Amino acid sequence: MRDAVTSLIKNYDIAGRYFDRNALDDLKSYFESGTARVQAAAAINSNAAAIVKQAGLTLFEEQPELIRPGGNAYTTRRYAACLRDMDYYLRYATYAIVAGNMDVLNERVLQGLRETYNSLGVPISPTVSGIQIMKDIVKQQMATLGVTNTSFVDEPFDYMTRELSEQDI
Repeated sequence: MRDAVTSLIKNYDIAGRYFDRNALDDLKSYFESGTARVQAAAAINSNAAAIVKQAGLTLFEEQPELIRPGGNAYTTRRYAACLRDMDYYLRYATYAIVAGNMDVLNERVLQGLRETYNSLGVPISPTVSGIQIMKDIVKQQMATLGVTNTSFVDEPFDYMTRELSEQDI
């Protein structure tokens, strides 16, 4: 897993270039947001179960067909699997927030996930909705902590939803 710094260094090294103004600005931005990134990780860590629970309740309130007979979260086992998956997405989003890099999401979450879900008949759309709901909850918590610029929180959640969303071929 790479972070923002090692990714930047790797890209410039491959090109055989010294850092330019853009690279230095990117590094400055990453380091300036470091405290807020750690605050976000701490807030998520201490509230992960509540975040997942609230996101699940909100998702099933918005899409009650998921928990009705025949729905993909119908039965205790499927419901629990849904919440377990949401917890995975939240945990890996936390890693990506701290790293300032989305590589961990590709390596640990997204590779093959769409195909797996499709083969199991798990709908992607509710998964995307659940990820966005968790993002909103985390952003609310960050606002409570006084963090006003939460764009770094958006990045991993939006990245996952973009990668999982249906694409025209």
